[in-house]
Amino acid sequence: MTYTEFINETDSKLAGLYGPEERRAMAVRLLQHFCGISQYEHIIEPFGTIVPEKNSVLLHSADELAMARPLQYILGFSEFAGNLFHVEEGVLIPRSETEELVRWILCELKEKSEKCGPGCSILDAACGSGCIGVSLASLLAGSRLYMCDISEKALEVARLNSNTILRQDSGIAIFKYDLLGQHPITDIIPEGSLDVLVSNPPYVRYSEKNQMHRNVLEYEPSIALFVPDDDPLKFYKAIALMGLKILKASGMLFFEINEAFGKKVLEMLESLGYSDTELRRDLNGRERMVRASFSRCKGSLQDGQPHVGR
Repeated sequence: MTYTEFINETDSKLAGLYGPEERRAMAVRLLQHFCGISQYEHIIEPFGTIVPEKNSVLLHSADELAMARPLQYILGFSEFAGNLFHVEEGVLIPRSETEELVRWILCELKEKSEKCGPGCSILDAACGSGCIGVSLASLLAGSRLYMCDISEKALEVARLNSNTILRQDSGIAIFKYDLLGQHPITDIIPEGSLDVLVSNPPYVRYSEKNQMHRNVLEYEPSIALFVPDDDPLKFYKAIALMGLKILKASGMLFFEINEAFGKKVLEMLESLGYSDTELRRDLNGRERMVRASFSRCKGSLQDGQPHVGR
């Protein structure tokens, strides 16, 4: 079987699932991964022959794609912010728009130069694969990284990615935590000690399921995706309240959000005492990211209730 024959056969199998360019790009990606060819070798040598022992794994992988299994799960990794993150079923696949959130955080930290030195502390809440927290820690020398999730599988994968990409044992704490539970986060992260709290929590309403592709609905973990229609901001509010306890004065909170609720998220944050709020669009023009600052002279928690200073 030649490169062109495999690409054409895979293209045919995936018709109806993906667009023409995406179908062929997936076929090429399988060739690169399993046969070790370069990005352009199938163009330069379209009739290059695939070694017989690779035919079976390639055809099986193409069949998996035809069943809507995500390419990243087949390969076992996802490219994100310049690193390869291990992914598998049970863990959300990192998205390109989340890379934009990482870049925004880094830009904000560079502007506030005093936060860029050794000792910058970060919590990636609902961390999944760890793509946000690990990416930030890899670019901020000497940072203290916390990552939490309710899923044991996510924590296992986050630990693997932390060990593989960061290659360090100190300065990293990965722990199981229910964002909607009653266990106080200050038992793990000291009060008023955090520079950055970031989260990409579940935010897709159940009513939006019919707008989603099979490869997401049938393979990616629903616990990392969906929230009830009658309480779509429940994770954002829980995390924001947590931030009131653990963020430093002038600490920053960042969210990836459902584009339908940008203004409501800002209103919720401001009602809790956060300031300097900003809603930002992604490269596709959708309102998908939020930033807020916390000042202990403006917001505090007493008896579990937010109070705004005068």
